[in-house]
Amino acid sequence: MEPMLPAAGDRSLEDLAADLIAKSSALTASLNPNVANNLGELVRSMNCYYSNLIEGHKTHPVDIDRALANDLSPEPKKRSLQLEAKAHIEVQRLIDRGQDLPNVVSAQEIAWIHRQFGQRLPPDLLDVENPQTGKRVEIVPGEWRTSDVIVGRHIPISAPAIPKFLQRFEEAYQPKRLSKIQQVIAVSASHHRLLWIHPFFDGNGRVARLFSHAFLQRIGIGSSLWSIARGLARNVGEYKSLLMQADGERWNDYDGRGNLTARGLREFCQFFLSTCIDQIEFMRSLFEVERLLGRIELYVEEEIRAGKLLDRSFPLLREALLAGAFERGRAATITGYKERQARSVLKGLIKAGLLVADSPKGAVRLGFPTEAIERFFPKLYPAVGERSN
Repeated sequence: MEPMLPAAGDRSLEDLAADLIAKSSALTASLNPNVANNLGELVRSMNCYYSNLIEGHKTHPVDIDRALANDLSPEPKKRSLQLEAKAHIEVQRLIDRGQDLPNVVSAQEIAWIHRQFGQRLPPDLLDVENPQTGKRVEIVPGEWRTSDVIVGRHIPISAPAIPKFLQRFEEAYQPKRLSKIQQVIAVSASHHRLLWIHPFFDGNGRVARLFSHAFLQRIGIGSSLWSIARGLARNVGEYKSLLMQADGERWNDYDGRGNLTARGLREFCQFFLSTCIDQIEFMRSLFEVERLLGRIELYVEEEIRAGKLLDRSFPLLREALLAGAFERGRAATITGYKERQARSVLKGLIKAGLLVADSPKGAVRLGFPTEAIERFFPKLYPAVGERSN
């Protein structure tokens, strides 16, 4: 599995890591913490959508929202995909809220991610066919595979060797042994090496992406406001090609000193870090407050003309974005209306899902109904406005 990291002193990778650190910190600092938390829920749904898309499972955002509301399809296949999406979101939410697993690169945490995801799946998604033998294999959440497999052209290590390789994995990527720059580079390298080990019969791709998200979070760089999955899905051909390239053995005496290609690992790390930066920049463009307010105002004006919202709706949404949340009793002051009319405006926004609350009388905050996502956040999803049956 060596080398575990690209050669030390690689200026281009170090510059990418430093840029990623700076831009991720700036994104987090640019938003009210309450708004950031609200947006985190939206980004988790987006992350789930794109991570599943990489696996060939397309679940429409509308169906993801329905799954989170326990409104599941009676059609078995669609229902299973909804439950898969919900499982992904719930596990990432645990990671984002700081699930107390102290060693992010340990075999225990990797198994924990797989277990938490698998325990939430329906039985039909825990029974897969081995393409080499044609036999059905039962997936036990959190347990390593017990036989050998072939993944495309890659032949992962034998099943009995998995614990030993994961021990080396933990030693090499232990954050406390690395500088901050090295930690960021280690996130990209470990993403490939975990997939190279292929510790589970199924679910390795999703686990690797959730693991990378957790790794970034634990070193203080990641955030619930952006996701690598969208960038990987939008460049899935290059992503899979570079993964396969990094699977290869050393090309020649100039290609590092380990068994695997150093050049292939470096090129994958460069792609991974560049993709992270690209996604941070994309999300920052969407979350820039003045532009977001402009898009929200245009949307509200159209909804008012269509008779779906009442006049003076926008000031309430603006307050929710700028302040993070506000008490319902302030609606009259914010809108300039008398109490009764202000309550009607507020009620209309809550009914439309543009304002949400944790309780019937609790403070309200900005909501992101599926119908408005494309208007608020263009290109977050492809063709998000197309509803499924």
